[in-house]
Amino acid sequence: MTAVADPVSLAVSTVIFALRPHPSTRLPVLWVPLVRRIRDPHQGKWALPGGPLGASEGLAASAGRTLRETTRLTPRYLEQLYAFGSLDRAPSAADRTVSVVYWALVRSEEADASLESVNVRWFVADELPELAFDHSLIVEYALWRLRNKVEYSRIAAAFLGETFTLAELRAVHEAVLRRRLDPANFRRQMEASGRLVATGEYRAGGRHRPAQLFRHDESIHLADNGPLTGL
Repeated sequence: MTAVADPVSLAVSTVIFALRPHPSTRLPVLWVPLVRRIRDPHQGKWALPGGPLGASEGLAASAGRTLRETTRLTPRYLEQLYAFGSLDRAPSAADRTVSVVYWALVRSEEADASLESVNVRWFVADELPELAFDHSLIVEYALWRLRNKVEYSRIAAAFLGETFTLAELRAVHEAVLRRRLDPANFRRQMEASGRLVATGEYRAGGRHRPAQLFRHDESIHLADNGPLTGL
């Protein structure tokens, strides 16, 4: 006799990271936008942007749509992160729910222009309130992935404009990794990586001599090893 499988619901959520000043230190840190749940389960708690997967909708399309609807963000870096489907992740739901999670990286000016309201707010990623479902675990995993990848990939490019100085790139790495980096060592590592291309242009400013501008080698994929998929 063939066993009847229990019903399973499929949802899509997204972790969005941006670098913005910390409210106390004013140093750049990672922030994430969260949405306040307006119905049970977990009514009133903050959660990641997302929702059920539409019957005629692709996974990436669903992630992009929910981001636009909740935050007005349209990230240029949107990759699949992992699938979360533990049996107890939504115990009050009628069906078992599996969430396919994407992550997105946006520049600070994009975050500043995003929608904020009483039910949509940005939070410091390392100082989150208690989140609905297993979303705290999801953010923790996304932070681990980001901090692991930033040291060997060109993923930091998503936080910057088309061109940048080495000091600006180092500031991104320091903010993501939460530690200071030696400028001379960082320069040597970046020059040896082969990921940067000198533009021949310079940015003047302040009392210092103009800083050389670089861009990332467009022949190298943003994540270096292809799209980010679940481990």
